[in-house]
Amino acid sequence: MSPFALEAFVASLPWAALGVVLVLAVTYAVAIGAGAASTVAGSIVAGGQARHSVMDVAWGPGFVVIALISYVLSAAEGDSGRRVLLLVLTAIWGIRLGTHIGRRARGGHEDPRYVALLKGARGSRNAYALRRVYLPQGLVMFFVSLTIQVGMFAAGPLGPLAVAGSAVWLTGFIFESVGDRQLEQFKKDPARRGTVLNTGLWRYTRHPNYFGDAAVWAGLFLIAAESWPGVLTVLSPALMIWTLTAKTGKPLTEQAMSGRPGYRAYVQSTSGFIPWPPRRH
Repeated sequence: MSPFALEAFVASLPWAALGVVLVLAVTYAVAIGAGAASTVAGSIVAGGQARHSVMDVAWGPGFVVIALISYVLSAAEGDSGRRVLLLVLTAIWGIRLGTHIGRRARGGHEDPRYVALLKGARGSRNAYALRRVYLPQGLVMFFVSLTIQVGMFAAGPLGPLAVAGSAVWLTGFIFESVGDRQLEQFKKDPARRGTVLNTGLWRYTRHPNYFGDAAVWAGLFLIAAESWPGVLTVLSPALMIWTLTAKTGKPLTEQAMSGRPGYRAYVQSTSGFIPWPPRRH
């Protein structure tokens, strides 16, 4: 069993946590600034209030910041191949996701999910958002990223499990990026407004982007798990997958789509998560 630099890893945790805090602080400032800009422009964006949905834009890049901090601090400890692989794969995923969500949200209104979440705020809406949006997502970001953080300090060399993990990551990245692209193109056609996308990857799963996200994190876990104690971080990708399938991903999306014509038939014929050939009635 390859040695693990436990002391160096523990010493890196406060720096990774500081990285999360800085990401949240910058995101919060941008959210407040977006609200102020909308007020000056005279537009109606959540009543001129802060746009806290920018947290979605910062989600992917936040993991890149943590990966970069861990990469620098593990320079004298972890296997160089695994460190580079984890950093590159995390950066590709996180930057693409942040860019996609940022482009989608540009010039729009506050996300309805955030409007509903913050509707019950008593007192300062922004202070309430800190407790209900930024703090929970910051904690989840740090916990999920433990797979990357531990993997950076793992000393064992890359092997077959890392190759398998890279293949799983690539599969997930293709599903997520292609699925997002197909949905983006679908929404651009005014004639399709209010209808259901059931072609391309969306023919095989109702959520190719969420499935892809889950596969990305399963792949990163396999890369980290090849060397001790990466296998102990299994709860990190498990939390991400649970969030996507049972918490804020799939359930909220399907709730919002349930009233569209044809959606019930789409649900009956198409896999809910794992890609599978459509069922025939």
